[in-house]
Amino acid sequence: MNLLERARLKDINSSHLEMVLNWRNQEHVRSAMFHDRVISLEEHKKWFDRVKKDQTTIVKVFYLDNVPIGVVNFTNIDFDNGKCFWGFYIGDQSAPKGLGTLMGYLAINFIFEEVNIRKLCAEIIQSNERSIRYHERLGFRKEGVLKEHVLKNNQYADVILMALFHKQWKEQKSKIQHMVEGMRI
Repeated sequence: MNLLERARLKDINSSHLEMVLNWRNQEHVRSAMFHDRVISLEEHKKWFDRVKKDQTTIVKVFYLDNVPIGVVNFTNIDFDNGKCFWGFYIGDQSAPKGLGTLMGYLAINFIFEEVNIRKLCAEIIQSNERSIRYHERLGFRKEGVLKEHVLKNNQYADVILMALFHKQWKEQKSKIQHMVEGMRI
């Protein structure tokens, strides 16, 4: 069975809550977030209750071989204009390298092919060079910079705006698919 057949995205549900909160509160995840403080279980449950009712948000848990590995979310879904934002992380620190690309492939395919979004947007703290390179590998292009936009480590940091259009994904998709299929995990 190839890697794509072993992976899937599942809707988040209440059974995922504690695991996702533990992932979200890990230093390697928090440090890349706009809001990097530790989140309480009560706050997390309120977030989940809002997400369940919010028609402009979709949250998925990424699985490999039926083991949860990470989270991807789509927010500010604007069906009128065909655009949304996304965020994601691999929560399982022991996960093999390369699974972020697999998760990204599945997530981008989902939002373009199943939800019919035409533009996927990303906001990345400028110091997160790894995420910027990741987005570029997936075909995202830089659209702008929000200067001194978020407070990180007691300093205001710039935020890089990137986007991927459905038409660009159609051109990029087979390249990413071959990359994923070539992974040995």
